[in-house]
Amino acid sequence: MQACRQQQDSLHLSDFANHDPAQPVNPSAVLIPFVQRPQGLQILLTQRSEHLRHHPGQISFPGGKIDHEDASAEAAALREMEEELGVPESSLKLLGRLPEYVTGTGFSIAPIAALMEPHPLTINQGEVAEAFEVPADWILLQDNFQNHNVEFNGKLRQFYSLTWQERFIWGATAGILYNFRQQLNEWD
Repeated sequence: MQACRQQQDSLHLSDFANHDPAQPVNPSAVLIPFVQRPQGLQILLTQRSEHLRHHPGQISFPGGKIDHEDASAEAAALREMEEELGVPESSLKLLGRLPEYVTGTGFSIAPIAALMEPHPLTINQGEVAEAFEVPADWILLQDNFQNHNVEFNGKLRQFYSLTWQERFIWGATAGILYNFRQQLNEWD
């Protein structure tokens, strides 16, 4: 029980314990776009298209697999942002990289934070069903995170979730947001 508690409180929360070590880990990157609005700083999220092979319909950050042609995780995240939402690199200022997040489904995610100038979105419907923004200060409130424990394939799995205007944010996306929140608290 203490190991679960330590994992829950860990700055580098991930789902690695649920990953099958016999399976390869797929390097990927996501962009955490922060947009300054009159009402305050917002975080841009997407809802994945229902027909996608991995995590259909889930709330996520723009991002995906790091291709061989990508010079870095940052390059992959910027490329995916333009492919999915039509936002060019020139509208983004990279802020830094958060701790890696490894999923139980075999993805090693490099979360890249960026400040995004307000820019019209051109949603690639093949990958993204819609995009929306969540107030960054709302994400920083501990009370908005729910902790879940479920048994799956004989193992106890723990994950966080948030519900924003009837949108259920869970899995890696909620874990990365939780890590971001924890990182900011460490800097205070």
